[in-house]
Amino acid sequence: MPPPLLFIIIIISPSSSQPSGPLDVCSLGAGPGRQALPCQPPPTNMKEFMQIRVDPPGITCGNPPERFCTLENPYLCSDECDASSPDLSHPPQLMGDRERGGLITYWQTITWSRYPEPLLANITLSWNKSLEVVDDIIITFEYGRPTSMVLEKSMDKGATWQPYQYYADDCLEAFGMSPKQVSDLAPTNLTRVICTEKYSQKNVVFEVRARFGVFAGPKLINMDALYVRMETMKGLRDFFTFSNLRLRLLRPALGGTYVQRDNLLKYFYAVSNIDVPARCKCNLHASQCVLRDATLQCECEHNTGGQDCQRCRGGFRSRSWRPGSYLPLPRGAANTCTTPPHTLIHKPTPASKSFTISANTRDLEESKSSSWAGLQVSPGSNVCVCVCPPDCECNGHSNRCSYIDFINVVTCVSCKHNTRGQSCQYCRLGYYRNASLPLDDDNICAECDCDPDGSASPHCSDSGLCRCKAGATGRRCDSCVSGFTRRGENLCDSERLLCQNGGTCVDFLRCTCPGNSTGQFCEQSVCTKKSGCTTTSKGSSPLVTSQLHLVTFILISYTIS
Repeated sequence: MPPPLLFIIIIISPSSSQPSGPLDVCSLGAGPGRQALPCQPPPTNMKEFMQIRVDPPGITCGNPPERFCTLENPYLCSDECDASSPDLSHPPQLMGDRERGGLITYWQTITWSRYPEPLLANITLSWNKSLEVVDDIIITFEYGRPTSMVLEKSMDKGATWQPYQYYADDCLEAFGMSPKQVSDLAPTNLTRVICTEKYSQKNVVFEVRARFGVFAGPKLINMDALYVRMETMKGLRDFFTFSNLRLRLLRPALGGTYVQRDNLLKYFYAVSNIDVPARCKCNLHASQCVLRDATLQCECEHNTGGQDCQRCRGGFRSRSWRPGSYLPLPRGAANTCTTPPHTLIHKPTPASKSFTISANTRDLEESKSSSWAGLQVSPGSNVCVCVCPPDCECNGHSNRCSYIDFINVVTCVSCKHNTRGQSCQYCRLGYYRNASLPLDDDNICAECDCDPDGSASPHCSDSGLCRCKAGATGRRCDSCVSGFTRRGENLCDSERLLCQNGGTCVDFLRCTCPGNSTGQFCEQSVCTKKSGCTTTSKGSSPLVTSQLHLVTFILISYTIS
């Protein structure tokens, strides 16, 4: 089987705000004396790799075909959008294409024909990878930019969202916020989310260069000052980090102060281009980013691994992982993952009277401080052996270990995130492993959440399937198989008949009746008195009921005669 194709991203954006300089290589020299350096991939326009999704369904124009006007010529509605025609369609992918020959292509929504119902549209841009923005994000609108919109970002691949910036003709009216500009921000509140009224007729800009300039100067000459702030100011690096972006379009361009109800065909959204200059976030542990199986991936150095180089590779101490650092200037620190402690052996010379350890003393000291087993001398061999415990490897779910010296085993203590096991590699009872996540993910163990009524046990299999009672089905055993229904606790049969007279449904199959009733649904009363029972219309025995019917028939016949 041939190896997967790799495409290395080496396109450097000419408008990049952050110079590559010494950060474009991960090491200097070769061999044992090689010096590890913090490094990062070159920036590029990430629109080449973004996935675009628009919603709600049916928001794109052309299905069915419709006419539209423009704000510049509002009463000449001769333009048409038709999804079945390549020349007249405006699909979402035209927001990220390369426009050649001066021909402008754009995505377009349906018109505001349902006014006063709001015309709302979302544009979600996904990379399935953490990125760091390096220059202004620019969204180009055709036929006027929206009256109000929000730019949002996600740092967890779309699981949660947070506002990045608000845009409106009137910030106070649209969002209840006073209008601000980046120039109004100070170094202490640079990460503040603002609403701006200053954006051009066509372009909506998220200003990154101006924010960098607060620290590096207007021309970004003093980048060292920015790097120092990146390391020392809480939340600053995260502010420029995202995995997804979302545009929430809330009100289209009006071309005036109010909506003209007699011509709603001129109100819509149209986006021709989205520029996102950014680089792969690799925590300063990679100088290249590749596209592997349609997914961006850092080519990690410094003994790190993961999509973002966010952990140590196998065989290296997970607790030693740290992101690379811009400090100390000018070269920074690579913070390479280290190897675990190991057994140290030293054979002294015959003339020596004392043993010395000339190997890695750092490993020795760490072993001493963690229930170190001590030095042992092999009789007759003059070999001094440092028996050091293995590394405390808990897959990121604990930082405490207990060393059992007589069997030379290290086991993790107080595993978090619902994990258990010697290396916190298993899930606790009542939880199962999410196979789509790496073992060191905080959400690796998901709750079984078995239905208490439909399941035979609160525990589930390794794949998350609960053990169901007869008649129940589903991963959680919260549904009924064909032929069974369930409404409350006393519904057993396919005809939706309840257990009567206080009967209880068992396993969705049968009714358990109290002592005074019997029958499939506990519908028949049982006489427990030696002297007999007085019958009633409810719960009467079949014999008594038939006798009453006979007496009633005789009386009716006598009356008629």
